[in-house]
Amino acid sequence: MNETHPIQSEKPLLLLVDDLAANLHVLVAGLKADFRLKTAISGASALALLAQQADQPKLVVLDVKMPGMSGIEVLRRMRDDPHTSDIPVILLSADASEQSEIAGLHLGANDYLVKPVSTNVLIVRVRNLIQRNADRIQLRLAAHVFEYSGEAIMITDRDNQIVDVNAAFTTLTGYHKSEVLSKNPKFLSSGRTTRKEYQAMWAAIRTGGFWQGEFWDRRKDGSVFPKMMTVSVVLDRAGDIDFYLANFVDVSHYKETERRIEHLAHHDTLTGLPNRLHLQVFLEQSILIAKRMSEQLAVVFLDLDRFKTINDTLGHPVGDDLLIQVADRLKTSVRQYDMVARLGGDEFVMILRGHDMPSVASAVAEKIRLHLNQPFQIGQHTLRTATSIGIALYPGNGERMDDLMKHADTAMYFTKSEGGNGFCFFSSDMNLHAHEKLELENLLHGALENQQFELYYQPQLSLPEQQVIGAEVLLRWHHPEKGFISPAVFIPLAEATNQIGAIGEWVLENACRQASQWLRDGLPLPRIGVNVSGRQFQDKNLFTLVKRVLAETGLPADRLELEITETAVTASPDEAARLLQSLRECGIMVALDDFGQGYSSLGQLRDLPIDRLKIDAAFVRDITDEPGHPGGAIAAATIGLGHNLGFSVIAEGVETQAQLSFLMAHGCDEVQGYYFAKPMPREQFEAFLRARMEAGTVGRNLPLTPEPRMILTAAK
Repeated sequence: MNETHPIQSEKPLLLLVDDLAANLHVLVAGLKADFRLKTAISGASALALLAQQADQPKLVVLDVKMPGMSGIEVLRRMRDDPHTSDIPVILLSADASEQSEIAGLHLGANDYLVKPVSTNVLIVRVRNLIQRNADRIQLRLAAHVFEYSGEAIMITDRDNQIVDVNAAFTTLTGYHKSEVLSKNPKFLSSGRTTRKEYQAMWAAIRTGGFWQGEFWDRRKDGSVFPKMMTVSVVLDRAGDIDFYLANFVDVSHYKETERRIEHLAHHDTLTGLPNRLHLQVFLEQSILIAKRMSEQLAVVFLDLDRFKTINDTLGHPVGDDLLIQVADRLKTSVRQYDMVARLGGDEFVMILRGHDMPSVASAVAEKIRLHLNQPFQIGQHTLRTATSIGIALYPGNGERMDDLMKHADTAMYFTKSEGGNGFCFFSSDMNLHAHEKLELENLLHGALENQQFELYYQPQLSLPEQQVIGAEVLLRWHHPEKGFISPAVFIPLAEATNQIGAIGEWVLENACRQASQWLRDGLPLPRIGVNVSGRQFQDKNLFTLVKRVLAETGLPADRLELEITETAVTASPDEAARLLQSLRECGIMVALDDFGQGYSSLGQLRDLPIDRLKIDAAFVRDITDEPGHPGGAIAAATIGLGHNLGFSVIAEGVETQAQLSFLMAHGCDEVQGYYFAKPMPREQFEAFLRARMEAGTVGRNLPLTPEPRMILTAAK
């Protein structure tokens, strides 16, 4: 008879084994109120139930004398089977001899009772054995956890002397168990934890029996490490502290992770500089310090000139490397207690503190300008850039962080609007300038669509013959309400607002169309030119655009000269050289405009596929007729340099006879300027050409000598 007698699931399960049904009936009747029961009428059936392993009994009550397989044999097999070896067994026998009891206990029985057995006694024996077995299992598990725990565990007595440590303790501290037993744990102290902190720990342990916190310890090798530790107390039966149990882990990794997270939250991931959040905290603190110490501070905004062009042309990896090198140069330009931060993109901010801040900020700004004017080597690319810098001073330009940041930003954009590569201090009238700039930007968006642009033409002349050999095309903007708006104002604005591409394309198309029409009308102007802006020059579609316009307008390629600024070429000289070579292979001529204002090296200049250098008007203005005046030195040097490199040279901005004479004396090839003619609208320029053709005179009334080429200059 094999039966299960379920009572409640929370009650312990017993297996009762006896070959006599009457005996089983008595056992079941006495035990069913306190236990769940399974029964077996033979040793074999008992082992079969135990082999199922599901819902194993907490204890087996086993009759010793049974036919077939005795209880002793069942016990032996249970102890040999690892799945049943830990189950407590009570042997029941009619044999009261001591030898029989000893034999049963020797084989692994947990108790030996002689029949007949009192039900109450049996219940007590069963409960005690089940509890002792549970305690034994718990102790074994605790010992396993203690020894193999990943956390270091240290047990001390009530006098705080070490009585045991586990393997993780040895691994973490370097101390073997034999080296630390009976010692006070203070030998682990690193010296970083204060006496007050230790006192707070012990106060928490003695009042609440528990403490958790972070300390720094010292290993056997002398290295220190942060640990997260939990200390709890073990009480004796009287409720007094018997032992202290401390478990702890090395949290160096977590500390480093926290540090990295903190760093990432307050620093730019690309350059490693403080980010906007860090900057704001630092600036707020700096303002408080400056106020308390009666000091000044400067907020310095920097924006890289032409960075977007470099980034768009050469790709973001090159742009990122450039920003990293810029950050390195900025860090070497300030004092240790100043700050350099990156706001994002190509915008950087510096916070300078101290006295005499206007002169300090000026010196730092100029130092930075010179540092950033030096070439950057990014892989195979030699890049040049510049910076526009704006400075706001505390307390003169504001006493609040937001005001100082805004005013420095305004000053920086004012510098950029003036041509960049410099710095300026904020002044109150810049706010008005910023408002006017925003209004002008909105008007510029509609200028092209509303046909407010017009092309003007300024003659170019050969030397010494002074014959008209071409014309430079200049863009003019006539607003119906604002009137004439200077190109010096709207061209940089068009660059900054990304409108220069559409405007430049309009200039190119209309200039080529007009030049082609003059050829058909019998006005054989040798060349006409378009000045390509830096942003246009970096556009990968420029070559395709020029070829399309020439095809659509019918203008021969050798009648077109594109003027490229020196700064546009030096931003990415390798790519510039390839594009210029492609243009020249199509028959288009190329002039390097504003020469002397950029930062090209002689090596770069020598390798550029160009036709002529154009001396900037600023250097022509330096030419005077005063004896011994060195003003024309740069112009003269440029003429000599250009000729030595195989280029022709043209000077713009010629306004006096002295300037013309100087240029002729030094062999300048071509000139243009107010001394000969101002820029003229189309109708007036046509009349100018026809009059010169009919007059056939020389000097300031110039004849035309057609050459098989034409220059087109965009917008100035």
